Amino acid sequence: MNNPLEIETTIEDLDHLGLVAGLIDEIGIVEKINEIVGEQPGEIVSPGQVVKAMLLNGLGLVSAPLYLFSKFFSGKATEHLIGEGVRPEHLNDYRLGRVLDKLYVAGTSLIFAIIALAAAKKFQVNLETGHLDSSSFHLHGEYKLLSPVCHVSSAEIDPDNSDKSNTNQETTPVPIKITYGYSRDHRPDLKQFMVDLICSGDGDVPLFFRVGDGNESDSAVFAQIMQEFKQQFNLDTLMVADSALYTAPNLEMLTNIKWLSRVPKSLKQAQQLVSQLKLTDFTPSCLVGYTWSEHHSNYGGVAQRWLVVESDSRRESDQRKLTKNIVKNKQESERKLRDLSTILFACEADAISAAKRLDKQLKYYSLTVIKVVPFTTKVRTNSSDDTNSLTPKFKVTAQLELNSSVVHQETLACGRFILATNVMDVSQLSPDEMIIKYKEQQSAERGFGFLKDPLFFTDSVFLKSPERIEALALVMGLCLLVYTLGQRLLRQSLKQTNSTVNNQLGKPTNRPTLRWIFQCFQSIHCCSQRGLKYISNLTDERLHILSFFPQPCRSYYLLI
Repeated sequence: MNNPLEIETTIEDLDHLGLVAGLIDEIGIVEKINEIVGEQPGEIVSPGQVVKAMLLNGLGLVSAPLYLFSKFFSGKATEHLIGEGVRPEHLNDYRLGRVLDKLYVAGTSLIFAIIALAAAKKFQVNLETGHLDSSSFHLHGEYKLLSPVCHVSSAEIDPDNSDKSNTNQETTPVPIKITYGYSRDHRPDLKQFMVDLICSGDGDVPLFFRVGDGNESDSAVFAQIMQEFKQQFNLDTLMVADSALYTAPNLEMLTNIKWLSRVPKSLKQAQQLVSQLKLTDFTPSCLVGYTWSEHHSNYGGVAQRWLVVESDSRRESDQRKLTKNIVKNKQESERKLRDLSTILFACEADAISAAKRLDKQLKYYSLTVIKVVPFTTKVRTNSSDDTNSLTPKFKVTAQLELNSSVVHQETLACGRFILATNVMDVSQLSPDEMIIKYKEQQSAERGFGFLKDPLFFTDSVFLKSPERIEALALVMGLCLLVYTLGQRLLRQSLKQTNSTVNNQLGKPTNRPTLRWIFQCFQSIHCCSQRGLKYISNLTDERLHILSFFPQPCRSYYLLI
């Protein structure tokens, strides 16, 4: 016979999801999604709650494909985390698809901008700089371009029949093209879509999120993205980007925006400058291992400052690469010279012209001691006596010699790169600040690293249409927003209170990663016995960590 106490006791997994749910509440994502998308009478789970569930799934630290979405919540404290009356079976594929459709119709970039702007203001994120970058996300499947409407099959309805909005009748923007393009994931065999991201230098917080076609070019959209960001945030932010931004048409579009960009080395003006400067032309930076030399340019008809930067660590790396390239080029040059020496020319002039053409093709070597050697061959004629005639031909012989001037120029260029900005006033943006701001460009790169982590659910995307892919990408961006704001809040709280928590090695730190904190909260359960809730496994260490999180996070662990 069962013990009555056992029958009345329920144990559900909570783990770190209470932290995630609390951060979502602190940002106010559920309320903003419901306000933008709209709620329908009789809905058991609102659109905002569905998005919250997807964020919990995305930050659940398990490789849970989206098509197993409802199973993710099996055994978890779903009602405790999302809302009273919400059960795992309510978070089914049909409800999920409906909400993704609504997000797409409302505009993914607009939704993200509204939420991110409100969060940046609430948490006082420093918006002096914004770092723009892009990356590709590959998918499996055909993904043929569909008509610009929201595609929902007649079978996709909620089991409770509560959502009767006429979603499939609404006209939507033109869907993105899931197609082949330059793959940052080194998967050119798979179709993809692009994501453009602007992050703050303060805590890597994403401020702007946009989904683009799989074959989209950075240089074709970066200036437009900066203009859109300027219109939405209406701030005098310094926009930082890599060399994809630096084209004459883009610079002409950015007259009302402060920008800092890397100059492509492919520009002849840049190549000449980095290879001609002497070591005495450089000034030591306040950053250890860096020196700089400032110049002015009018590239693209835009007045700007060029800063040639030399990095000690980069110089060593570039010099090693240069040595390898010289060795490789020597082997290629020897092969080409051997091939040339086997060719028979009809005259000396043709032989000399071929040698000169090859000499121009060689990068680190030059042809020297060029000689044209006569070579006689026998040619069979069609005459009746069937005799062979002797026809003069010519061969080329030459020697390879290292081009010391080219090697010297490239050696000088090792470790050097050029930064450009239209901020002409040094007091507003000094050379050292230019280097520091550009180094913060890693904030966007870290954001993409997070989104592409195997533990993140975007590692397995199997949705039906480009519209839903774009909507899911919005959820990805919101996951990054929740994560970075949570990590920033924790680190700020630790710094303000002069406190620490233990890292993976058991040593105190005031800059832990939020992922590590999530791992510290495994095996925490939400228990209910005779209608009374309590949380198990709240150790002293976990209580210490919770004290640095906002009240909504602590409330999910019943610490009120």
